[in-house]
Amino acid sequence: MPWLAGYPREKINWFPTIEQEKCVKCGICMNCGKNVFEWTKDGPRVVQPYQCVVGCNTCANLCRGDAIRFPEINEVREIYRREKIWDKVKEALKAEGKLND
Repeated sequence: MPWLAGYPREKINWFPTIEQEKCVKCGICMNCGKNVFEWTKDGPRVVQPYQCVVGCNTCANLCRGDAIRFPEINEVREIYRREKIWDKVKEALKAEGKLND
């Protein structure tokens, strides 16, 4: 799916950070389908930050200890606006036959 439509993922500051002092080690973050986290004896650790899907914050929404944080979404939205990513995504989706005019 063309979420970034060719824009380098590493240029978008969107990935979780963990406030370890709040972490209750419930393990819900380990459900991440992109394997962003790794479990250690001290609890979860972010090991693949750029595998995180831009805009997703399910782990933070479900974190029992409210220990997972993400940057402000407005930073990402500004990149999408400035780089015209929304337009590029729409064109890519049309090319894939997922959108009609």
